[in-house]
Amino acid sequence: MANSIEEKTRYSETELAEFEEIINKKLAATYNEVNFIKETLSRKNDNGTDNTAVGSKTLEDGADVREKEQLSQSASRLQKFASQLEAALIRIKNGTYGICRDSGKLIPKERLRAVPHTQQTIESKLKQS
Repeated sequence: MANSIEEKTRYSETELAEFEEIINKKLAATYNEVNFIKETLSRKNDNGTDNTAVGSKTLEDGADVREKEQLSQSASRLQKFASQLEAALIRIKNGTYGICRDSGKLIPKERLRAVPHTQQTIESKLKQS
């Protein structure tokens, strides 16, 4: 009887391995995006000989600055997401993954597959709003 109760409050090693694989794939994709943005930003900072003309390029410069800001914001969001995914991997290792931090209930698999870094059931999340 105790075993069936435990199964309802924690995921099995097999289930955790599935979530770990999902998280690792998302983490790799996120790191790839961050690296791509960083490379793009470093190329944009290297003006080379393109900007040797004396003419006014105010509009182009403004567009470049705005694009750099947007890329920097995207990189920042992706790095935050990567940190959340890494924290989820730690929860898998320490046995707390998939347990709602508010209610203590098991977060449904469907939610964890869609949002693998979540720490709340949808009910707890909606109560927060």
